[in-house]
Amino acid sequence: MAKKFKLSVISAMHYFKLVYRSLLLIGAFIYWLIQKINGVWAPFEDIEHMPLIIAIIWIIFTVEMLLRFFPSKTESMGCQKQFSKNYKPTSEHTPKRMSPKRTLTVALLWLGLNAIIGGLYLAGIYDGGVLLLISLIFSVCDMICILFFCPFQTWIMKNKCCTTCRIYNWDYAMMFTPLIFIPNVFTWSLLGISLVLLFEWEILYKRFPERFVENCNSSLSCASCEEKLCHHKKQLQHYLKNGKFNLKGNILFKRREK
Repeated sequence: MAKKFKLSVISAMHYFKLVYRSLLLIGAFIYWLIQKINGVWAPFEDIEHMPLIIAIIWIIFTVEMLLRFFPSKTESMGCQKQFSKNYKPTSEHTPKRMSPKRTLTVALLWLGLNAIIGGLYLAGIYDGGVLLLISLIFSVCDMICILFFCPFQTWIMKNKCCTTCRIYNWDYAMMFTPLIFIPNVFTWSLLGISLVLLFEWEILYKRFPERFVENCNSSLSCASCEEKLCHHKKQLQHYLKNGKFNLKGNILFKRREK
């Protein structure tokens, strides 16, 4: 028998983000390439001649991040669990926290990667426009991690899904880390807001750890899940194993016969 799952509002929003972030990346790359052909070395670094595409990127991601500070029905519970309204206590009172070594490993790997990226930029291998393009690539990869495959979840964090992800709200800070090497109001304001979002997340995790773990917060359980984001990853695994894929309004999985 086949089991059908409707595409949830949250899943649809993530697909929408994947599309427009990809379009932003393509638009920025085309502009950067045209400017390079015309002999402009650093097309995104001249604050006085900032192109329209940069203004659009700044507005979109600033709005995204500011909305993340407030509860929303179109966001994943993974980045909403810190809010008191989403805390539904269970009978347990002792949070089963993830080992800090795992989060530290992610942080060190990410900082190491960006140190290499920044080092190449400071060595003059490429211009600041490449750093912006890398940030936009990270933004697209962020959606891919949520919808299809997340290396952090699979190889390091070992959390069951995005809902229980310990570092969900690190996403924007990780996304805009390369911009630290481009000192202007557009880039540093994006990085600054993302860091405020990260610091708020960590402070709330320190103060209210019970909100972030499934054994204390029933909102994070599979039974309470309304977004079904994990189904996309299961669908990809099903495709890889069986060579079949079906996504036409609904997502279809074939259960294996016992």
